[in-house]
Amino acid sequence: MGIFGQVQRQFIARPDPAKGQILYKWPDQNIRKFTQLTVEQDELAVFFRDGRVQGTIQPGRVTLDSSEIPFLGALVDAVTGGNLFRTELYFISTREFPNLPFGGAIDNVVDPQTNLGVGLRVFGEYSLKVIEPQSLIVNLVGTQNLSTNDEITDWMREQLLKTLRTDVVTHVVSNGWALLGIAAHTDQVEAETIAQVQRNVNSYGLQIVRLGNFTITLKPEDEDKLKGFLKDVQYTKLAGGFQQYAAGEAMLGAGQGLAQGPGQGGGNPAFLGVGVGMGGLVAGQMGQTVAAGGQIQVRCPQCHALNAESSRFCNSCGQSLEPAPAPVGATIACPHCKAQNAATARFCTSCGQGLQGGAQPGSASAPPAPAP
Repeated sequence: MGIFGQVQRQFIARPDPAKGQILYKWPDQNIRKFTQLTVEQDELAVFFRDGRVQGTIQPGRVTLDSSEIPFLGALVDAVTGGNLFRTELYFISTREFPNLPFGGAIDNVVDPQTNLGVGLRVFGEYSLKVIEPQSLIVNLVGTQNLSTNDEITDWMREQLLKTLRTDVVTHVVSNGWALLGIAAHTDQVEAETIAQVQRNVNSYGLQIVRLGNFTITLKPEDEDKLKGFLKDVQYTKLAGGFQQYAAGEAMLGAGQGLAQGPGQGGGNPAFLGVGVGMGGLVAGQMGQTVAAGGQIQVRCPQCHALNAESSRFCNSCGQSLEPAPAPVGATIACPHCKAQNAATARFCTSCGQGLQGGAQPGSASAPPAPAP
C-alpha cells in the first residue's frame, strides 16, 4: 500500500453520508496503531471481535494506542508485529430517531356490542433510541443480521404490531369495548403498548421513547357495516318490531320513488300496490301483490299462481280472476255501523262508509262522509 493509503487510514471518523444511520460499520477490520479516532457527541465507538464487545470509546478524539486504552491490547495483530489492531469498529448513534411510521391490520375481532366480526387497524409514529450499544451489536446485528436503518426500523415496527395484535384484542374482549367507540381508549392502549413492547426489546439495546398520532380504526367497510346494523336495531325498537320496521322502510322507499315522478322509479301503481300490501287496508283485491320492479300482480284464488293485473283468467289453471257478480237481492253489511246495504252499493246508506268495491270517501266519485 502506498504512502497516501497509509496516511488516509490514520484518521477514522463516521463519514458525512452516514451521519443519519443508527449504526455504521467501519469497512476495514485492520486499523493501524496510533490512528486518530473521532467520535461525535451523539454517538459511541464500539470495538467488536470474537463474538463479543471488546470495549467502547466515548465522544471525543483519541489516539488508538494500547498503552492508553487497555482493551486494545486484546486486539493487537501479532502477525504484523503489533502495528495493526484487528477488530470490527461500529459507530452507534445515541440520539433519538423520531417520526418513524408504523401501521397495518392487527386482527379480526368480534364486536362485543353487535357480535359482528370486523377487522381492526392501527396507525401511528414512534421514536427509537439506542440505550445499550453492546446489546444492539451482539443481539440484533450479530444474531438477526440487521444493520441498516430500514432493517432495524422494520424489525421494530413488527415488534410494535406484534404487541398490538395481542394487547388491543385482549382489551376489547376483557373490557367489552364497543369498537365504534374504541378511539376513547386510545391513550390507555398507547401507554400499555409502550410498556409491553419495551419489555420485548430491552435485550436488543433499543428503547421506544414515545408514540405519536396513535389511532385505532376499523376497515371502512366494517365501520359502515356496524353503523348500519346499529341503525337497524334502533329503528326496529322504535317501530315496535322487525316487521313493522321493514314495512316502514318499504313505504319510505316507495314514497321516495313516487316523489321522483313516473318513469323515475316512482310510478303511482307501484306505490299504491305497496300501500295495499303493507297496510292490508283494502279487501277483495283477490290477493294483489307487488312483484320486483313495482308491477302489481293478482294471485289466483284457485291455484295461487301470480298473474298480470289486467288478466281476466289465470294463466296456470284458467280460473276466472274477475269478481263474481253479486246475486240478486244480496246485501252487504256496513263494516262501520253494521247496517245492511244492497250488494252493489258503493256507500252505506246509513253512515256513508265506503263499502267493498266502492270508491273511498274523499275520492272524486264519492260523496263526503257525514260528520261523526
